[in-house]
Amino acid sequence: MTKKVINGQMIWKRIGEDRNLFLRHNEAEAWRPYEDFPEYIKQDPQGFSKGIATFMSLLKQNWVVVNS
Repeated sequence: MTKKVINGQMIWKRIGEDRNLFLRHNEAEAWRPYEDFPEYIKQDPQGFSKGIATFMSLLKQNWVVVNS
């Protein structure tokens, strides 16, 4: 069986009325807003949640979603 390589973790956190995407490369790191990682940022389609394009891109790169 092939082991899946995980490149990082993502979580959606509620801040006020908004949900914000946070990232980290491994469990030892603190969560940081996705804007702190300009190498991963993708432009969001108009009318979609802020960070959704980055989220979808990172899912395709074997990042894992962590439940809050």
